[in-house]
Parts: sequence; C-alpha cells; structure tokens
Amino acid sequence: MEFNFSYLDSLKESIDEHRPFSKGLANSLQEKLIVEWTYNSNAIEGNTLTLSETKVVLEGITIGGKSMIEHLETINHREAILFIEKLISNKEPLSEWNIKNIHALILKEIDNTNAGKYRSENVVISGAKHIPPKHYEIGDLMQKLIAEYQSEWEGFHPVVRATLLHGEFVKIHPFIDGNGRTSRLLLNFELMKYGYPPIIIKNTQRARYYDVLDLAHTTMNYEPFVKLVSELLIESEKLWLSVLD
Repeated sequence: MEFNFSYLDSLKESIDEHRPFSKGLANSLQEKLIVEWTYNSNAIEGNTLTLSETKVVLEGITIGGKSMIEHLETINHREAILFIEKLISNKEPLSEWNIKNIHALILKEIDNTNAGKYRSENVVISGAKHIPPKHYEIGDLMQKLIAEYQSEWEGFHPVVRATLLHGEFVKIHPFIDGNGRTSRLLLNFELMKYGYPPIIIKNTQRARYYDVLDLAHTTMNYEPFVKLVSELLIESEKLWLSVLD
C-alpha cells in the first residue's frame, strides 16, 4: 500500500504546536468527542437515540420511549472511551486482555454472560460476503493478530496500523455482539496513541464503511478503507485546528 500521509501529518504537527491544551479546552474537546463518537458508533449498530438524546443520556437523564438497552449502550460506550484514554495515558500496550476489557465495558449489564468473552458459536454477518471463522479458531487467530500487530505492522504509518487493526479484528469477529463498537475503539486507540485526534465514522457513511470493510475482508485490499480513515482523520484534524487557532 503506497499512501502519502504528509498532509495529515502536517496538520497533526500544527495541532501539536498548541499542546498542552488548556484544561477547559481539553475538556470541551473531550465532551464533544464522546457525544459524537458514542452517537455515531451506536447508531451504526441500530441504536435509535439521536445526537441530542445521546448528550442528554450522558448527562444522566432518561429518555422516555427509549429502551433500557439503548441507554446502557450510550453510558457503556463513554466508559469504554475513558478506558482507552487511560490505557494510552498509562502507555499500556494493546493485548487480548485489554481488548476483552474494552468489550466487557461495551456489553456491561446488557449481556453479562458474553461481556469480555470470545464467542462459543459460529456466526454469519448479514449483508457481508465474508464469513467469520469458526468459534474454536478464535483464540489462535486473536493471538496471531496481536503478534502481527506487534511485529509485522511495526513499520507501518499509524493510519495503516489503525485501519488494519480494525479490519482484521472484525474479520475474526471474536465476540457474539459488540464487535463493531470495539473495532472502532481499537482504531481510535491506535490513532490517539500516536497523538492523532480520533475519527468519527458517521452513521450517514455506514454503506461506504461496510463496503470498504467487506472488500478488505474478502480480497485483503485495504486501500479504500485506508482512504476513508485518512479522509475522516483530516476532517477531525481540521475541526481541532478550527478550535485551537
């Protein structure tokens, strides 16, 4: 894969010139991010809360006519974002243990039986050509994924590493539910670890997102997916700079 990341890297340098951010600015950026990331990531998976309803739920208010699960998905997603931020600030490496911890937060009180545990049955994904591996292969495949991530991908640009981590994780589909949300958290974990702002894959981009993901899974052609992530990262960086300047 040959990509030119010089533009998005130059935007990152401009952001870095403003570091450290003031506490007020850091908090407002984080709050905006948590609301939009949570809303979009959950909406992609079918949660019907609107952006403003998501904000209200995160403030501790219950929305009438919306299910308990939709409320829990919102609160849990924020906890998972805070967890990956903590991993990054503690400079903790990515491990199967931490992936399970992220997933456990996503499904907390929604499905405690499967939270943080690899699936014990086979699955198919509606609308996708790719068929995930058998459940008994998951342990080995996840070990292999972490090993590749730590060694073979070492020299790749963070955007490529983040995209591969998301794509190859979802390809394995290790959990019975919550793989999409977990994979988007892993993608941003990788970007944020290197000092890039997180990206938000919007619910309105769901069709394109699923298409590039399925292409990567069935042909190992990651270029369109890397292109999507790069575009969204530039968008995020420009948003941050508009606030910083």
